Amino acid sequence: MDSKNRRSFILKEIEERGSVNVAELAVQMHVSEMTIRRDLSDLDGEGIIHRTHGGAVSARGRSYEPPLTIRASENLEAKRRMGKTAANLVAEGDSVAIDTGSTALEVAKNLIEYRNLTVVTSNLYVANLLFNKPGIRLILSGGTIRQEEASLIGKLAELTYQSLFVDRLFLGVGAIDIDTGLTEYNWEDTLIKQAMISSAKEVILVADSTKFNRIAFARVAPLNILHQIVTDKPLEAKYAEAFAQLNISVHISDQIDNPQLESKSERE
Repeated sequence: MDSKNRRSFILKEIEERGSVNVAELAVQMHVSEMTIRRDLSDLDGEGIIHRTHGGAVSARGRSYEPPLTIRASENLEAKRRMGKTAANLVAEGDSVAIDTGSTALEVAKNLIEYRNLTVVTSNLYVANLLFNKPGIRLILSGGTIRQEEASLIGKLAELTYQSLFVDRLFLGVGAIDIDTGLTEYNWEDTLIKQAMISSAKEVILVADSTKFNRIAFARVAPLNILHQIVTDKPLEAKYAEAFAQLNISVHISDQIDNPQLESKSERE
């Protein structure tokens, strides 16, 4: 296991358990305790964790966003299945907006062969993937490059979305809470997401199960702006009940390969 994958594993363990132990991590990853200590020291130096005697605990605040390079390797297979499920919700002739983040990129990967599709995005990875596909008209929002996320932010990006009206938005967020709603780590990203939501006839949230029961730094929107949700695992009862009451369709990618549920906007 290389350094990047070890770091991802360590952060996931801390996220789930609250703390980690050097000896246990060494056994789990089949490396020496010295290697684990070096990894923990690096993460501590970046302010992501706090070293403790024999292990580490999380140092993340609500405004801390794990780097995209680390997030991209987390739950990768689940994200690939979600991307396929989400892309099945797109029809020929649609105009779609695709948000930033690693899960949104998986959606875009499944749109490559589509025809007569208009895609609007602030995601530079998505733009790089789709710019030369003959069946896709690509619109890049413009704006200031946020290097760590390979995304575009700022007033120009907001104005682009405020001037356009798309059929479907594939939205990603940092955290989802049943009372607080959708939240994000970065305020500038939040402003772009809000502009995207306002431009969309239908909002489709694409988020894996690790995003639920969390609250990040900035509020994006309440849950009732959503029309559909694509996630990887069955929801807790309280979320399933809440989404049913809000008439939001839920697609579980681990259970369905080709969802044919009608959208909220089509039912209304």
